[in-house]
Amino acid sequence: MSVIFLREIIKRVLPAKMVYAIQQWSLRRSIANYPSRVVCHQYGMHKLSVRLSDSLAEGWYDRDWNEPDEITLLKKGRLKPGAVVFDLGAHQGVVAMLLAREAGPSGKVIAVEATRHNAEIARENLRLNQIENVNVIHAAVAEKDGCELFFTATLDGAVQHDGAGDRVSTVSIDSLAREHGMPDVVFIDVEGYECQALAGAHEVLGQGADFFVEVHVGAGLEENGTVEQVFGQFPSSRYLLQVSTGEEMPFFSWKEGGALPSHRFFLSATLKS
Repeated sequence: MSVIFLREIIKRVLPAKMVYAIQQWSLRRSIANYPSRVVCHQYGMHKLSVRLSDSLAEGWYDRDWNEPDEITLLKKGRLKPGAVVFDLGAHQGVVAMLLAREAGPSGKVIAVEATRHNAEIARENLRLNQIENVNVIHAAVAEKDGCELFFTATLDGAVQHDGAGDRVSTVSIDSLAREHGMPDVVFIDVEGYECQALAGAHEVLGQGADFFVEVHVGAGLEENGTVEQVFGQFPSSRYLLQVSTGEEMPFFSWKEGGALPSHRFFLSATLKS
């Protein structure tokens, strides 16, 4: 029996608050027992020091990276020196640091992360690398700001709808733009909450920005929206749409009327010149 299948059984059988208590205990135990350390790797074009404080971070960051294809695509558009970048669902700040290096000292990155542990490690990673043009905000991205959501007590947290979880305040993309400036680039990885995040971006979408969205088909999207809603925010008359169907898979052009991906995928939507 797989761990994921066992977790699903537990969630269905036990009361939500009991599941949350188990998650909290498991998370605290896994972090406390992990041999935290700092590693140094080449992440695309940039060498960075990264604090490893949990097993998920180890799997993702304890190795050299090629430059992520999505960053290569964004660099062809508005990801330039001086850019304002929103990194939404920033985890422990590694991608935010790569975006900050591309934006340069005259640019800035607003990194929003809903899991407190991840936001704290992101701030430490910034200190380790003496990066000063990234602002980490502990919040969840949603349609409206100033509300509260429940978030799973896990290393890769997601919004809960059962009234049990870590309470996290919300911010919208538009409210971030009013406070920090209209973004040139918006990078979204919010574990199935993509439709709500984009619903709070009317002003930014109207003004125009390049977007990268990880779309969690089969991994949370269906609880909150549809693939059609995501694509509907980016008309092909205005955006060059490119899709990748998996890690390390190449991006290919997508046009309205094309087959919709049936599992998790990556969407690049860059403004046409």
